[in-house]
Amino acid sequence: MILNISNISKDYDGQTILKDVSFHIEEHEKAALIGINGAGKSTLLKIIMGLTEPDSGASVPAKDIRIGYLAQHQELTGSRTIYQELLGVRQELLDLSDRIRAEERGMADLTGEALERSMERYARMTEAFERDGGYSYKSEVTGVLKGLGFREDEFGRRISELSGGQKTRVALGRLLLTAPDLILLDEPTNHLDMHSIEWLETYLMNYSGAALIVSHDRYFLNRIVSRVIEIENGTARNYRGNYDEFSLKKEQIRKAEYAAWLNAERERKHQEEVISKLKSFNREKSVRRAESREKMLARMEMPEKPADPGDSMKLRFTPSVVSGNDVLSVENLSKSYPGITLFEDISFEIKRGEHVAVIGDNGTGKSTLLKILNAGVRPDGGSFAYGTNVFEAYYDQEIQVLHDEKTIFEEISDDYPSMTNTEIRTKLAAFLFTGDDVFKPVSALSGGERARVSLCKLMLSDANFLMLDEPTNHLDINSREVLESAVRAYEGTVLYVSHDRYFINRTADRILDLTNRKLLNYIGNYDYYLEKKADVERAAFGEEETAAETSAGTASMLDWKAQKEQESKERRRKTAILRLEQEIEKLENEDAEIDRLFDDPVIASDPEKLTGLSVRKDAVTKRLEDALAEWEALQEEA
Repeated sequence: MILNISNISKDYDGQTILKDVSFHIEEHEKAALIGINGAGKSTLLKIIMGLTEPDSGASVPAKDIRIGYLAQHQELTGSRTIYQELLGVRQELLDLSDRIRAEERGMADLTGEALERSMERYARMTEAFERDGGYSYKSEVTGVLKGLGFREDEFGRRISELSGGQKTRVALGRLLLTAPDLILLDEPTNHLDMHSIEWLETYLMNYSGAALIVSHDRYFLNRIVSRVIEIENGTARNYRGNYDEFSLKKEQIRKAEYAAWLNAERERKHQEEVISKLKSFNREKSVRRAESREKMLARMEMPEKPADPGDSMKLRFTPSVVSGNDVLSVENLSKSYPGITLFEDISFEIKRGEHVAVIGDNGTGKSTLLKILNAGVRPDGGSFAYGTNVFEAYYDQEIQVLHDEKTIFEEISDDYPSMTNTEIRTKLAAFLFTGDDVFKPVSALSGGERARVSLCKLMLSDANFLMLDEPTNHLDINSREVLESAVRAYEGTVLYVSHDRYFINRTADRILDLTNRKLLNYIGNYDYYLEKKADVERAAFGEEETAAETSAGTASMLDWKAQKEQESKERRRKTAILRLEQEIEKLENEDAEIDRLFDDPVIASDPEKLTGLSVRKDAVTKRLEDALAEWEALQEEA
C-alpha cells in the first residue's frame, strides 16, 4: 500500500463536503476519483498533498514515497523557455554532465597517478550519468513536449508568454519527467487534443508508479484505471474495474437499493393498514395489538429514498417542423489566417437525422467551420447552403445567451410560454434541475449549470438542425450522460465539434476528421474511426504523407523511446572510444618505457629481469592490439 486515506471529513461554511472518506492506493495502481462538480474531489487531492487540512481523519503515505500533483490551474511564472522548464527537472544530470566535461578537459594536462585518479572519477561519473538516464533525458524531454502537443518551434517560448492551458501542459510534462511514486492528476486532459490524450494514455499505462486521477473523460479512464472511487453525498464507494465496469455495477446497486426501499415502503404501508384496521374494531385487545404494532413501526429503520433507476432520461426532443432530407451542402470551403491555412476545398453533405461529429487536433479549424456555417466568420472561398425547412440553432460554450436576473425556471417559461409548469419541470429534471433548484438565479450558477440550461433551451427550440461546439466542456460525468441521452433521443439533425471520445462513441453515427487541411469521412462512431483511420488516411494522402503526419501529430512514446535508446547507444560508443584512446596512449607509453629498459646495461646483464620485461612486453603488446581492434570496431559502428 502506497497511500492510506482514513475517515477524512471536511466542512466548508457549515456544509459537509467529505464525510468519513476512506480508501487506499496500492503500488503501481491506477485509480479514478469521480463525482459531480463540487463533490470534493479537488479538495481531497489538496488534503493528500497537505495543502488543505481535514477536519478529521488522515492521509498517510507510505514511508519515503514521492508524490507529484497536477492542479487544474497553474501559476507558472518566469523567463525560462518551455524546454528549459522541463530540462530543469533533471538539473542534477545537467550539473553532472558539466562535471564530466570539465574532467575530460582536465585529463589532457595530467599524467601518471593524477591521470589514473582522474580516469577513475570520470568512470564513476559516466557510470552514474548513464544509470540515471543521462544519455536519454534530452530526447525524453523532447518526446514529452511533443506528446503533449508542443511543436519544436514552440520550445523556445517563454513561460510568461503562455496561456493558462499551455502552462498546465508544461506543468504536466514536468510532473511526468520527475516520475514520482504516486501522481495525483486533477483533470489532466482538459487542455489536450485527441492525439495528446492518446499519448498520455500510453504514457500512464506504461508508467511504473501509481496514479490517482480526477477526470470527466470516461474514454480516458476506461483505458487506464483498474479501480473507481466515487465521491457521492460526501462519502466514498470503491468499485473494481474501469469506468464501464463501475457504471454497470453502480446501476446494479441503484436497482438493489431502490428495490430494498420499495420493499420497506410496502411493509410500512402494510403495517399502517393493519394498525388502522385493528383500531377500527374498537375492542380492547385489538387496540392493544394496534399500539404494539405502532411501537414496532416506530422502531423500523426506513432507508432514504434513492433515485429511481427508471427516472433516467427518457424524454424525446422532437422538432416542431421536419426538414427536407438534404439538411446542409458544403462545397469547396476554404479558410486561412495569416501564416496558417486551416482547411481548403472541403466539401460534404449532411442528411436529415444524422448525428455527425467533427474531430481533429487543436488549431485545425473545427470551431471556425461551425462559425462559418453560422455566419459568424466569412470563408475565403467556397459556399454552403441549407436545405428546405431547415431551422438551425448554434451552441457555443463561450456565448450562452442567458439572463443573470432570471431564475432557471423563468429562462424556460419566458421563452416557451405555452409550456405548463409540469412540462417545464419535467424538461429541466432531464437536465438534472429538480425541486427548488429550478428557482436558482442564473447569476448563481456554475459554468456547468449554465451550460446545462443553455443546452436545455436549445433542444426545446423550434430548430431541427443543432450545431454544438464542445457541448460537454464544463460538464461533470452525470451531466455528460444526460446530454448523451438527450442527443441520442433528438429526432432532428446534429453536427457537433467535440474531443470527448466517449460522448462521440455514444452519439455519433458519422465522423468528419479535419486533418491535414482536409475533411475525411467515416460512417460510424469513434471506435469505427480508430479501426479505419489508417486505411482512410492512406487512401487520402498516400503512404509517405500519412506516415509523416502520424509521426508529427502523435509524437508517440515508442518514437521517442527508440530515439533515446539510439542516443544512449551513441553516447556509450563515444565514451568507450574516449576510454580506449586514453588506454591506448597509456599502453604505448608503457611499451616505449619497456623498450628503454631493455637498453639499460644493468637490466641487460640480469636474465631474470629481462625475462620479466619480455613477459610484460608481450602482455602490453597483446592488450594494445586488442584495444586498437576494439577502437576500430567502434569507429565502424558510426
